[in-house]
Amino acid sequence: MIDEETGYAAVRGRDARFDGVFFFAVATTGIYCRPSCPAVTPKQRNVRYYPTAAAAQSGGFRACRRCRPDAVPGSPEWNVRADVVGRAMRLIGDGVVDREGVAGLAGRLGYSSRQVHRQLTAEVGAGPVALARAQRALAARVLLQTTTLSVTDTAFAAGFASVRQFNDTIREIYARTPSELRATARAGTTAARAAEPGSASGVPLRLAYRGTYDAAGVFDFLRAELVPGIEEITGPPAARTYRRTLRLPHGPGVAEVDERHRDGWLDCRLRLADLRDLTTAVQRVRRLFDLDADPYAVADSLRGDPLLGPLVAARPGLRSPGAADPDELAVRAVLADPAAAAELVAACGDPLPASDGGLTHLFPEPARIDHPALRPLTAALTAGTLRLDPGADRDEAGRALSALPGIDAWTAGYIRLRALGDPDVALPNEPPLSDAWRPWRSYALHHLWAAGHRARPRLELTTT
Repeated sequence: MIDEETGYAAVRGRDARFDGVFFFAVATTGIYCRPSCPAVTPKQRNVRYYPTAAAAQSGGFRACRRCRPDAVPGSPEWNVRADVVGRAMRLIGDGVVDREGVAGLAGRLGYSSRQVHRQLTAEVGAGPVALARAQRALAARVLLQTTTLSVTDTAFAAGFASVRQFNDTIREIYARTPSELRATARAGTTAARAAEPGSASGVPLRLAYRGTYDAAGVFDFLRAELVPGIEEITGPPAARTYRRTLRLPHGPGVAEVDERHRDGWLDCRLRLADLRDLTTAVQRVRRLFDLDADPYAVADSLRGDPLLGPLVAARPGLRSPGAADPDELAVRAVLADPAAAAELVAACGDPLPASDGGLTHLFPEPARIDHPALRPLTAALTAGTLRLDPGADRDEAGRALSALPGIDAWTAGYIRLRALGDPDVALPNEPPLSDAWRPWRSYALHHLWAAGHRARPRLELTTT
């Protein structure tokens, strides 16, 4: 947890660099905020600090109506950390507690439920149930303010077990009833409304990010690896829209993300067969676009290097794109050819109920893929001897990948870079990466690639 002097300095300076890194609450008002909240700065003696929104909520504080602290970017710490707490936070973000309970979360981590609860409470101020509850509340607020679903349908779509539990949680966190929360939605967030799951407009979202965001670089990167049938990019330069299908726990989905963005937000629309998948879909899009990264920390670490300094200055906010589906990314990395991946999609992918522009299929699950070059990988993914989900142990997964026939060191590293979102990967046959660039060597690599220092094998990147 951040020390109080640094925390208060960030609050006093309304420093957006710390949004999502910590939250502050005011004892005299009962409200918690993000550090950049524009409200009058409270007296230091009245301020309390929390590492997560869930911890502030558990402390009895409700969310500020001005700064909406529940909508900040996620803490970049969980992307960097490879220990059980970091892995647990990534799994909770993916909705595992709602789908499998605390026992399922603990089983994935290889610990007892009591151990997981104890470690999370000690580190982030809230246990897995409270963390999942905070996510459900955010999903409910989004659905209330961007769809015309009934309150009852919203409660179950957001993952609540009962309408009473839903009503109590919304009143506790937002100090309003669900109907009042809907009625006071800002006009700008309700321009597009989804009348029902799978409607043409979808659920409109604003996905928060921290600092500067190099959207053009991310879109160019994704365009270089585009697989027709499951992905497409539409629109003119600087105003492109990336669209892709999503295989989600309760059904298929389609995500759209716009390149043109406002300060701190990317516009996104989600069309979901089942709105219970909202939280999971949001987290998968966030990982793909690396929206929880800390560009300030990356720049501070790399800008003093003689080689990287000018590159960091030239491309502020450069991101390291992840993966919407880790298993899919691994298969595509081994195939090493978007055209071959498109043939695989057409041959054994699941067709969408109806084509959506150029989107026609979901990427096939590993168990359905029968391809000679992919059999060792798909067998390991199907059997569970290789795990690439958000809670996977990165080192263990790296060893399992390296042991598979047909996967060289570069491919194993690339899967770790993207499928596992590892911010500190060095790949063989690329420009040598200094240990001084740890723990951000993945970002250093992207800067070198973007500057054309070396073309990545199998891919041609533009350098806009």
